[in-house]
Amino acid sequence: MPMDFDSARAQFPALQEKVFLDAACVSLAPRSATEAIAEFLRITLECPARSSTLHHISMDEMRSRARPAAARLIGAREDEIALVESTTQGLSLAAQAIPLSAGDRVLLSDLEFIEVATPWLQLQERGVAIDLVPNRNGQVRLEDIAERITPRTRVLAISSVQWSNGYRADLASLSVLCREHGVWLVVDAIQQLGAIPIDVSATPVDILLCGGHKWLNAPFGCGFMYIRKDRLTELRPPLAGYLNVEMPGGWGEYFQTPSISPLGNFKFFNDARRYETGGTANYGGAIGLAASLNMILELGPSRIAEHISRLTTHLMASLQGIQVDVVTPPQLEHRSGIVTFSVGSAAENCSLMEQLLDQKILVSVRYTSNVGGVRVSCHFYNNFSDIDCLLNVVESSLARRR
Repeated sequence: MPMDFDSARAQFPALQEKVFLDAACVSLAPRSATEAIAEFLRITLECPARSSTLHHISMDEMRSRARPAAARLIGAREDEIALVESTTQGLSLAAQAIPLSAGDRVLLSDLEFIEVATPWLQLQERGVAIDLVPNRNGQVRLEDIAERITPRTRVLAISSVQWSNGYRADLASLSVLCREHGVWLVVDAIQQLGAIPIDVSATPVDILLCGGHKWLNAPFGCGFMYIRKDRLTELRPPLAGYLNVEMPGGWGEYFQTPSISPLGNFKFFNDARRYETGGTANYGGAIGLAASLNMILELGPSRIAEHISRLTTHLMASLQGIQVDVVTPPQLEHRSGIVTFSVGSAAENCSLMEQLLDQKILVSVRYTSNVGGVRVSCHFYNNFSDIDCLLNVVESSLARRR
């Protein structure tokens, strides 16, 4: 029997004393993740294995459990998943790996979080140009992207959900568009995965990045990078470490061989693991990520999306009922777990945020290209009572102003 939402909520003890509506900033971790990390720390304290070599191998195996969980979440193959530190690291790897040269162009929306842009900005010194697609009323329109594709456009880098207003892109149509024009589709999915499913087997993307610290509830410095298998041979791996190398007999046996040399005839992995650091990595982060991913999988990504949809629908309807400007686009197909609204100027929105924080109701104020306001994140551990607590403070604040 799958876990229910009340049981999931009990995994987050902080919810007993605060209304947490800010997963889009950084989420809470469930007990299952912190307990998994605590067990890992116990192992590092005691070294229960027969030797340090076996101890090291055991830690590598514990870390690797995050890969199949991430693959299941997005409908990918395990060999298409690399564990990375964050979305930031994954985007930087993508920008360095895709073969771009002077005169090539990258498309970005003007709604993007700064990190979606910075890896491509760094390539400007090589002569790579960036074309910015302006939003229309907080929406990134397919037709606006299409009309800016040129014969030299090589990459569309886009957030599947925009961070400031929660607008969810039409990935299926973008996938078709990019394939028609031979454009790499690079997707920052950190504001979507864990809340709204993405199935890369049904909607092909070339590279997808997702840090763990937001909607995946794993704020431990580990996320994952998906690279579509049939595009791997076109990339230029920017990293090389010994754990990127295939070792059929195992490293323990190899290191005991007298004739080994640092210039051996090594064979690198031909899958996504080629894009991991290749050395000692963030074991605790990956172990916590695996536990959080398994909780999401147990709840069911589709069930989570339905639950979040009910919360956001209630919130948006209630805000409209008290005549608050809802910034998030209303179309269901473009909605996510984020609902952004405005009570006036940026200063007024920040003042309202402070009033909410005073009541231990955690939200943020976020803007990009003049789109934004008070940002509310509705996750699977939230319920209608949380939403109503927020609405009560908003309504009281508006009543005082009026």
